[in-house]
Parts: sequence; structure tokens; C-alpha cells
Amino acid sequence: MERHAFRVNGFVVLIGLLLLGAVMAGVALTLGIPVLIGAAILWGVIAVVVLSGFVVINPNEAKVVQFLGRYVGSVSDAGFQWVLPFTTKQRITLRVRNFETTKLKVNDADGNPVEIAAVVVYRVTDTAKAAFAVDDYEEYVAIQSEAAVRHLATSHPYDAHEEGQTSLRDGAEVAAELTTELVDRTELAGVEVLEARITHLAYAPEIAQAMLVRQQATQVVAARTQIVAGAVGMVQLALTRLAEEGVVELDEERKAQMVSNLLVVLCGDRATQPVVNAGSLYA
Repeated sequence: MERHAFRVNGFVVLIGLLLLGAVMAGVALTLGIPVLIGAAILWGVIAVVVLSGFVVINPNEAKVVQFLGRYVGSVSDAGFQWVLPFTTKQRITLRVRNFETTKLKVNDADGNPVEIAAVVVYRVTDTAKAAFAVDDYEEYVAIQSEAAVRHLATSHPYDAHEEGQTSLRDGAEVAAELTTELVDRTELAGVEVLEARITHLAYAPEIAQAMLVRQQATQVVAARTQIVAGAVGMVQLALTRLAEEGVVELDEERKAQMVSNLLVVLCGDRATQPVVNAGSLYA
């Protein structure tokens, strides 16, 4: 778990080191050259020890401090800082980063091969976990992102076949599910996933043409269903108006013929050629 390391403003320590050197030099000059040489050597040792603790931290950056393999703490205050001497400092960026997975070829819930890719936006929130819980947190996020995308693709179909079923084309629902899964997967590495969204989704090339034909057929059937429903309503309205207004009286056979003719005209996918009956209706 992350904790704050001991730190002091670097400029204060540097000024203190210089003042210490000036005081030691002034005292040593009054005591003779041998004392001055000894004071210079002592100040040099102190300077080496103190200088090993200086560190520069950039904005949105942290340094994980270790002393002889032991985690001391993390420093995230930007600027010139001084920490415990003879420590190692590992740089961890706190900036928001994004990662885009490669195009993965997987089978969806219906067994159809699809190509899918996603972009993941994340940042480090726990520098200790990012440094010590995993070998490389960037590689860890990349691998877990691909695993989550594969799991998502196999859990849902490309197209929804039932009312209320979630498909891979439902952007908001799929993005929320993917983000939730990645949050659970990356918590171990001290990483917070801010957003995850699908950036590429398509059928695999070997079935893309067949699926296109299937989608077109589905749209044609849906359009024809709507046309037939409208045509039936129009025929019913026409027969009702003719009967109510007494324009013409038709027996059942002529009604059936009229319905057939109207449905052909209304439901046909091309223009019809009218035939004018100049004789009797029953001729």
C-alpha cells in the first residue's frame, strides 16, 4: 500500500549544506591548516551523503523510494526535493494514459468469428502496487485489456436476436461492462481504469459477405412486413368506405379479386401496368 516518504525541500537542504561548509571553513581557518584540511574532508563526506538524497520530481509524476530493498515511501510533490540518502528512486508517471488493443479475432456468443479492438484510458493511483505488485504495470494493463475484450466478445452476439438482449453493437452497455471488468482486473496493479470503449467491430473477412447478405435480407423482410401491414389497412379502409357510401356493391368473389389487385399494386416492388375494363364488371 502506498505511503508518503520523508522529504524536505531540496533548496533548503542545499543552502544548509553550503552554510555548513562556510561555518566549518571559517572555524577551521582560525585553528590552522591541518584542521582546515580535515574540515574539508569531513564536509566532502557530508556533501556526498547529502547529495545522494536530492531528486527532481516533475508534475504528475512520483518517485518510489527504496532503501536497501525496503520500500520507504513515495514522493509525488513536484519540484526539487530531498529524501533519505543512498536510496533508489523509481519513476512512476501519474498522467492519464491510453492503450489501444490490437484487432483480435474471436468468436462471439453465436460462434461467428468477429474482429474487435478497444481503447482503454487509465492512470496509476497507487505507486507502491504499480512498482511492486506486478513486473510491469503497462504490460499488465495491455494483457488484461486484451483478455477482457476477448471475454466480452464471447459473452455477447454481434447482433441481438431477442428483445432486451445485449449485443456487441450496443456501445454504451458494452463499454460500461468492459470498464467494470477492467477495473476489477487492474486493481491489483494500483491502476484505475477511467474508460474503455470498443473502437473496431466487424465480422471476420471469411464470413463478412455472407453476414452482409443476411443483414440485407433481414432489412428486406422487415420492410416488406411493414408494407404488407400498411397495404392490408388501406384495402380494408377502401372496402369499408365503398360499402358505407354505397358506391358499388360487390359479392365475395369480386371483393376477393379487388383485394388481390390492390395488394399487387400496393405491395409490388415495381410499377404495375393498369388495365381499363370498358365493359361490364362481371363480363
